[in-house]
Amino acid sequence: MSVTIHPAPAGEPLSEDYAVTFGGVSVPVYGCRVSAVPLNQVWPGYQRPQDQTELAAFACCDAAGPLSVCVTPRREIASVVVRPLSRNVTPVVNGRHVDFVVSGPGQFTVEVNGWHHALHLFVNPPELAAPPAAGPNVRYFGPGVHHPGRIVLESNQTVYVAGGAVVYGSIHARGAANLRILGRGIVDVSEAERGQGGGAIRLEDCTGITIDGLVLRDPDVWCCSLFGCRNVEISNLKLVGLWRYNADGLDLCNCQDVHVRDCFVRAYDDCIVLKGLRSAEWDRAAASYHERPVRGILVERCVVWNDWGRALEIGAETSAPEIADVMFRDCDILRAAHMAIDIQHGDRAVVHDLRFENIRVEVDDVSLRPRLQQTPDEVYTADPQDDYRPHLLFIIIQPNNYPQDHQAGVVRKVVFKDISVTGKRCLPSCFQGQDPEHNVAGVTIDNLTVNGQTCLGPEDACLQLLPHVSGVTFVTPWRDQATGGPNVI
Repeated sequence: MSVTIHPAPAGEPLSEDYAVTFGGVSVPVYGCRVSAVPLNQVWPGYQRPQDQTELAAFACCDAAGPLSVCVTPRREIASVVVRPLSRNVTPVVNGRHVDFVVSGPGQFTVEVNGWHHALHLFVNPPELAAPPAAGPNVRYFGPGVHHPGRIVLESNQTVYVAGGAVVYGSIHARGAANLRILGRGIVDVSEAERGQGGGAIRLEDCTGITIDGLVLRDPDVWCCSLFGCRNVEISNLKLVGLWRYNADGLDLCNCQDVHVRDCFVRAYDDCIVLKGLRSAEWDRAAASYHERPVRGILVERCVVWNDWGRALEIGAETSAPEIADVMFRDCDILRAAHMAIDIQHGDRAVVHDLRFENIRVEVDDVSLRPRLQQTPDEVYTADPQDDYRPHLLFIIIQPNNYPQDHQAGVVRKVVFKDISVTGKRCLPSCFQGQDPEHNVAGVTIDNLTVNGQTCLGPEDACLQLLPHVSGVTFVTPWRDQATGGPNVI
């Protein structure tokens, strides 16, 4: 089959931990710094020390159909797994090599001897519409290494980063329309000190946005953040090398009509998160977005790995009139640190009509407990007797560390459908309101399974129902046929 490989640019350092071939063709393997331990320090703090991190690796190609892959790690192979498990990839160890076949485009992770120093593989669909290098309103970065620093876009402009290009800088826009940020190359923010680069992509008050195909590496803060934006398409984006404090993946703040699909996010802090923010907290010169709702958000077919925070999240900032009409579906959570699916409601928004459907959660035999760093020289040590487990489903209304409205809201009509957990341990879940007026009401849990076993009620689901929660319904198709209805708590 046809495979497109983009050579690495001269002078760009590559990983020495792996050799990879796609369809028998050798590909460049890049390095990316990731978190090695779940130890965090709140903002502003200081630059995170590298002794809390390690190097992972990634490789890319473009292909349309089934693809043979050969991975040769530098270390001896004791065990190997290819994630997501839902893709049913069976690796075969042949001496020093690992061989397997993927069915088509997607985001895969190879773990040799456990999760440390993982290899991320990104099989892109063929690129169909690259703009011409000399096209009007195109900022074109061809193969090679570039150091443009801060790139500021205006309406009707395109940034294109070609395969084989590494752009050291970041992309910004405010109040612009019809923007395209495209390519198969890498945008790297490693040259910016913490808090100085604004992440890899930061867009404010923009509309008509397309972001597709890029690898975003080593952001100084939130990696890809949109504030008060509308009519957005984000596809096939890969976020890696998020190791610094506050390194969220994708943050959609007071945005409407956003479609996110086929992305990979390995984030140190939260992976894919919807927020309501008063932008004055971030940029005094910006327009205020907190009167704009978060509405019409679809996130699908994404793969996420969380090293410290939350995987799929609403909050913790919820300063908006409402957060509604939100769907996460057909996503794989390879790891979650604090929580897999989280609604953390600390402000005034009416949070309603949320749906999490066909979400697959993979659980390690041992999970490290995330901690906040107490002193600059603190070293993370794990307690071997600690049976820590991240939360699976979490809904809470209460003031948190990031209040903006100083006014509480409510949570209404949340559906968790076809949520499956694969692992030896059941993950705890918890729902809690703040008071009788600011409560959680109307949560449906439809076909929650742990290792294929259906949870019939809170006890099976390890679900704790705290005060000011009502109308929690467990739906299990085979049980409802026998009993005549769902189990309403």
